[in-house]
Amino acid sequence: MRQAMHRFQVTTPGRGLTEVTDALRRWLAEQSTEDGLLTVWCRHTSASLIVGENASPEVLLDLEDFLARLAPDGHRHRYRHDAEGPDDIPAHLRAAVTLTQLSIPVQAGSMLLGTWQGVFLWEHRHAPHRRELVLYLLGT
Repeated sequence: MRQAMHRFQVTTPGRGLTEVTDALRRWLAEQSTEDGLLTVWCRHTSASLIVGENASPEVLLDLEDFLARLAPDGHRHRYRHDAEGPDDIPAHLRAAVTLTQLSIPVQAGSMLLGTWQGVFLWEHRHAPHRRELVLYLLGT
């Protein structure tokens, strides 16, 4: 078994989904692993990861609308934690109900994603951020 680890930065434009599939593919292509498991870890409490459809932008907009209803911004909702503004605790809530870690099977040196699947970093804060993802590959 071989293992490899890598950290990389993703700059987000603010709240919304940023596809990172190609960056993962590029790093994976540099490894000499044929079959294994790729773990992607987001090192933040106000951003998360999802596997979602990467063909229709409407899907991403609908996902964002859904989370906006689930964890709306603003002090009027009587959140206790608002140290960094009205999007502070909603960002943490959004991250808590999504994922900070993904496990993706690798076969023949490629992620086994479906035809319309992509990997996205989901920024939950309004302001742009630099987020760090950690990649860990275990395989043969």
